Amino acid sequence: MRDKVILACTECKQRNYNTDKNKKNDPDRIEFMKYCPFCKKHTLHKETK
Repeated sequence: MRDKVILACTECKQRNYNTDKNKKNDPDRIEFMKYCPFCKKHTLHKETK
């Protein structure tokens, strides 16, 4: 049930983080506030394909 997903920064579009999610509990795309080393600040990271 757990799928691997990649999180990308919404400001610079860099793919920074790999994680996994439970498709049953989170059918939509996930969003986290994470640190972006390219922007050097905390930004919203969204799930990409």
